[in-house]
Amino acid sequence: MSYLARRAAPAAESWTRAERILLLVLGGVIFLDALDGSLTQVALPSIGSSLHLGAARLQWIVSAYVLGYGGFLLLGGRSADLFGRRRVLVGGLAMLIAASAAGSLVGNANLLIAARFLKGASAGFTAPAALSILTSSFAEGHHRNRALGVYTAAAAAGFSFGLVTGGVLTELSWRLTFAVVVPAGLVLLVAVLVVIAVDQTAPGGRGRLDLGGASLITLAALLFVWGVVRAPTAGLLSAQTLGVIALAALLAGAFVIVETRVSAPLVRLSLMRSPRLLGANCAAMLVFGCATVFNVSTMLYEQDVLGWSPLQAGVLFLVASICTATVGLRAGVWATRIGATRVLLAGAVASLASYLLWMLDGVAASYPLIVTCLALQGAGFALAYPALNIQGLTGVATHEQGLVSGLIGSFFQIGGAVLLAIATALSLASAPIGSRGAAYVRGLDAGMWVAVCGGVLLAVIAIGGLRSDSAEG
Repeated sequence: MSYLARRAAPAAESWTRAERILLLVLGGVIFLDALDGSLTQVALPSIGSSLHLGAARLQWIVSAYVLGYGGFLLLGGRSADLFGRRRVLVGGLAMLIAASAAGSLVGNANLLIAARFLKGASAGFTAPAALSILTSSFAEGHHRNRALGVYTAAAAAGFSFGLVTGGVLTELSWRLTFAVVVPAGLVLLVAVLVVIAVDQTAPGGRGRLDLGGASLITLAALLFVWGVVRAPTAGLLSAQTLGVIALAALLAGAFVIVETRVSAPLVRLSLMRSPRLLGANCAAMLVFGCATVFNVSTMLYEQDVLGWSPLQAGVLFLVASICTATVGLRAGVWATRIGATRVLLAGAVASLASYLLWMLDGVAASYPLIVTCLALQGAGFALAYPALNIQGLTGVATHEQGLVSGLIGSFFQIGGAVLLAIATALSLASAPIGSRGAAYVRGLDAGMWVAVCGGVLLAVIAIGGLRSDSAEG
C-alpha cells in the first residue's frame, strides 16, 4: 500500500509513520522551491558586479523566477489533478535540476535570466502538485491543519534559509547559489519516486486538459507579470506598460468566455465566487509581495549602505529563519484552536510592525532594530502563510485541490512581482541610479512604503474575515 493510501482517522491526534515520511518528503519539496526562490536575492549585488548589470536589469534575476512561477502555477495545478500528481511532481523536479545546472555554468546575463525563468516554471508545477498530494492525504480539519502548518513552515523556513545560505555561498561564488540546488533536487527526486505511488490522482480527476483555456490564462499571466516587472524602467503609466497589461486583461476575459463554453473547463468559475477563496487569494498577494519588498530592501540596505558582506547579511537572516520555523510549526495548531482568520490577523500585525520599525532606521546601522524587524517579519510570515492556505483550501473538493493550490500560488507569486515592481519604481523615482548615502536610503524608504500599505490592507482583509466568520457563526 502506498503512503498516500494510508490515512489516519479525522480524530487522530498523531500522524502515522507513513504520514510522517510523506510530510517529510513534501516539506522537502516546498522547502527547496522556496529556498531556490530566495537563494539569489542576497547574491544580487555580486551578480550585478560580475555581469555588469544595472539596478533595473538586476531586478530581472528575481522577476524572471516570479514570471515563470506565477505564469505556470494554474496550469501546473490543473495538470496535477488530471495527469497524476506524482508524475507532475517528478517532471517539475527534473526541470528544476536541469535549469539549476545550466544557470551555474552560463556567463551571459540573458541566459542567466532564462535559467531563472525555467526554474520558476518548474516550481509552478512542483508546488501545486506537492500541496494537493498533502491536502488529499490528510483529513480536513485538525489533522490537515497541523500538516499544513508544518508544510508551510517548511516553505517559509526555506525562503528565509535561502537568504542565509545565499550569503555563505556568494562569499565563494554567486554561481554556487544555482549549483547547490542540483544535488538537493536529485535527493528529493529519488525520495518522491520511492515514497509516492505512481499516478496518484484524485477520484474523478482524470480527464482532458482544456488546452484553449490553459493557453489563454497562462499567456495572460505571463504578459501581466512581464508588464509589471518592466514597469520600473518603462514607467508605471507608460503606453508600453498599460498596453501589455491591457492585452493581458483581454486574454483573461477571453479565458472567462472559453471556460463558460467548454464541457471540461480548466477552472470552474463558480469557485471564484467563494468569499473565503477570494480573501485567501488577496491575502496571498499581500503576504508575499510585502515580504519580497522587505527582503530585497533589507539586503540592499545592509550591503550597499552599511557595507556588509553577503555572508554578514545572509547570516543575520537566521533570525527570520529561526522565528519562521519555530512559529510555523505551531501555526496549524493555533488555526484549529482560534481560527485561521485570527492567525492571519496576528501575522499581518507582526509583519506591519516590522515594516514600520524598519522605517525608523537611518544611514547609521542599528543592529537591535534590524534584528527585531527580521524576527517580526519571520513570525508574521509563518503565521499568515499557513492561515491563508487553510482558508483557501477548506471545503474544496479533492479533485480540485491541485487547481486551487495553483490558484492561491499564482496570486502569491503575482503579488511578489507587482509589489516589488511598484517599490522599485518608487525607489528609482526618489533616488536616481548612482545615489549613495542618505539619498539612497530615501529611495529604499520610498519603496518600503509599499510594504507598509500592503501590511495595512492585509490587516483590513483579516478583520473583514473575522466579521464574516462571526456572521456565519
